[in-house]
Amino acid sequence: MSDWIKWLLLGLLSIAFGIFVLGAPAVASIAVTVVTGVLLLISGVLQIVGGFTVEGTGNKILSLIMGVVMVFLGWSFWMHPLEGTLTLATVCLILFLAGGIARVILSFQMRGTQYFWATLISGVMSIVLAVLIWRFAATDPAVLFQLLGILLGIEMLFNGLGLVFMAFFVKNNPDAALSPDETTEAKQA
Repeated sequence: MSDWIKWLLLGLLSIAFGIFVLGAPAVASIAVTVVTGVLLLISGVLQIVGGFTVEGTGNKILSLIMGVVMVFLGWSFWMHPLEGTLTLATVCLILFLAGGIARVILSFQMRGTQYFWATLISGVMSIVLAVLIWRFAATDPAVLFQLLGILLGIEMLFNGLGLVFMAFFVKNNPDAALSPDETTEAKQA
C-alpha cells in the first residue's frame, strides 16, 4: 500500500471519529477525563519513583510533592469523572481567556507588521469564545460537560482534513515525500 493511501485512510478515520465524537460530546468529555486521570496516575507514580533518584534534598521534596499531587488529581479524575470533566472544562475556559489576552497584548507589540491583524483577531476570537462558553455555562452548566468532547471532535475533524490534504499532496508530488538527500540522488539518477 502506498504512503498516500495510508495517510488518506488515517485522515478519513480521524474524520469519522470526529463526527462520532461530535455526536456524543458529553460521553467523549467523560472519556477524556478518565484517560487524563489514568495518565496523571501513571505520571504521578513515575514522578514519585523518580523523586527518590534525583540529587539534592530540595529536588527530592519537590519531585515527591509533584508526584503526590499528580496521583491525587489522577485518582480524583478517575474516580469522579463528572467533577473532573467540569474541572478540565473550566481549565480550558481559563486557558482560552488567558491565551486570547496574551495574543491581544502581543499583537500591539507587532503593530505596523503584517502579523498585527491576524494576531489581534485570533486573540479577540479566543476571548469571545471564552466569554460565550462562560455565558452558556452560567445558564446551563451542562455546556461544560460537552465542551471537551466538542473540542476533541473539532480537532479530530481538522486533523483528518489535514491528513487527507497531505495524502493528496504526497500523491501528486511524490518527490516531496523524499528527504532532501533522496531527492538529490533521484535527480542525479
